Amino acid sequence: MIVRPFKAIRPKKEFASKVAAKPYDVISSEEARKIFKSNPLSFYQINKPEVNFDEPIEPSDDRALEVAKKNLERMIAEKIFIQDEEPCFYVYKQVAPDHVQIGLVATFSVDEYLSNKIKKHELTRKDKEDERVKHILYLKAQTGPVFLMYRSNESIDKLIIEETNKEPEYDFVDEDGVRQVVYLVKDKEKIESIKKAFEKVDSFYIADGHHRAAAAVRAALMLREENKNYTGEEEFNYFLAVLFPHSHLRIYDYNRVVKDLNGLKPEEFLKALEEKFEVQPAPETPYKPKKAHEFGMYLEGKWYVLKITEKFIDASDPVKSLDVSLLQEHVLSPILGIKDPRTDKRIDFVGGIHGLKALEEYVDNKGWAVAFSMYPTSIEDLMKVSDSGQIMPPKSTWFEPKLKSGLFIHAI
Repeated sequence: MIVRPFKAIRPKKEFASKVAAKPYDVISSEEARKIFKSNPLSFYQINKPEVNFDEPIEPSDDRALEVAKKNLERMIAEKIFIQDEEPCFYVYKQVAPDHVQIGLVATFSVDEYLSNKIKKHELTRKDKEDERVKHILYLKAQTGPVFLMYRSNESIDKLIIEETNKEPEYDFVDEDGVRQVVYLVKDKEKIESIKKAFEKVDSFYIADGHHRAAAAVRAALMLREENKNYTGEEEFNYFLAVLFPHSHLRIYDYNRVVKDLNGLKPEEFLKALEEKFEVQPAPETPYKPKKAHEFGMYLEGKWYVLKITEKFIDASDPVKSLDVSLLQEHVLSPILGIKDPRTDKRIDFVGGIHGLKALEEYVDNKGWAVAFSMYPTSIEDLMKVSDSGQIMPPKSTWFEPKLKSGLFIHAI
């Protein structure tokens, strides 16, 4: 597999903590606008260009993109951003209160994505892709990294981790209490060692950022059309990502809440569940499932444990055996009438990072009928699905901590 060093456009050391922002797709325009107003260096002015306007405006509106482009050019001219003179790798360490992950920031091959050596597990929406394609082409830059992983390999892991013994370029704690540390890899011999080590790897996996990856690839194909004599070495043939060993990553639960019981009374709903599940009062509240194929359920102020009957689990199929699939196939669709969780407004999804009290809040105070707490999808399950060429149901995985935007920009 190809890992390629690049000349990152990145904040000067003293500005890094102010510039760094959450990915564009995990924060609302309203929240980002408030942050930008209190912090004029925030990268939201570039990766969420609608924040530059007080009135509502689409992020793909030409006026918004024009301002984002000018903001980037201005921040470069004012030396808020600098660009490394030689291609580098960057080692990115994130330290959460109970978790550490260390990855390699590099650029990755569009052709390896197209040939499925960079494996996916999620469908993308064309409208979301379109928005990011336009953003990339307008700014001539990729502004948010894709989140990649590889099967952990002791010798490769060690090559990357040993860089963290050096003096960091950035080291700050973000608004969520996560320490963000970045190390520059400038030594040409070390760069070659890392490149050669990854040449022996068969594939990478997209953990998070499927839309960012798909948009970067589509933008590259468009630029290839415009540049018929392209050599393959142009920067647009590569996309920005951070690559982690799978053993460093942690998937949180991705829980579900449903607006109503599809015309059923609570006792009728419980009776319908008993056809395929063992339903018991929860031994503790709120209830977090202890193992796969077990679910917590919050209904009318009470927590229950749901255990699916074994005959309904198809262990031979890596997608059908996922808990998110079992809940969809045996509860959400047949009983609650939610046929397409991607588009149905009667269902919402709550990342496990928000805690199970957030589910109680939906039911007790926001008027929703029922909530389900999930056991997290495993990294191994994700890789099995990707290896089989299949797609996971929507909202199967929630990775945390998220990668910051603004610390690395890849000019194309």
